Amino acid sequence: MRSAHLTRSIASSRTIGTGLIIGALAVTLASILIPVSLFGESSAAVLRNGVTDDGGGTVSTQYGPLTVTDRDFVRKVRLAGTWELPAGRLAQERGDREAVKTAGEHLIEGHTELDRRSEEVGRALGIQLPTQPNAQQQGWLDEMTGAGSSAEFERVFANRLRAAHGKVFNLVAQVRAESRNSMVRSLATRANAIVLDHITVLEDTGLVDYDAL
Repeated sequence: MRSAHLTRSIASSRTIGTGLIIGALAVTLASILIPVSLFGESSAAVLRNGVTDDGGGTVSTQYGPLTVTDRDFVRKVRLAGTWELPAGRLAQERGDREAVKTAGEHLIEGHTELDRRSEEVGRALGIQLPTQPNAQQQGWLDEMTGAGSSAEFERVFANRLRAAHGKVFNLVAQVRAESRNSMVRSLATRANAIVLDHITVLEDTGLVDYDAL
């Protein structure tokens, strides 16, 4: 009897141990695939470098394979223009420093070009693109428009935009290095140059708080 009881105890311990392992794996997987909302799609998940998985996998196109990262990059390029173009116009209107006006001019020129290029890529590859800023980006624009003085506007403008460009720079470099789709790679090549230019002119304002980046 004691032997049978011991056997049952060992079996029960193994079952519990297996359950704990499975549970731990489930928690780990859940922490990697964090549900987010992408243009109203609640089933998406965040991958490395902040890439949002739209669930479409990799598809073949005449320009080469189109990956989740490729599509997310094209969307992010267009999304950037929805708030950085208005921010550039605000800099032209509300900025006192010549360096801020210059930065605004570069934003307008750069994102006008990137908007055109991303829309061409989106049409060719069947990627649905955003047409308005997300809630966070709209919040940054609201900060700028609500600034009580030119000095406050310039500080918010320089720091919000410099932080945003710094975050997207890693994704641009990743896509340029890894994408096998010729249209996406070409967009990434141009975006790399434009983002670096924008980082430079924003830093030239002398207003960037590097400790806060």
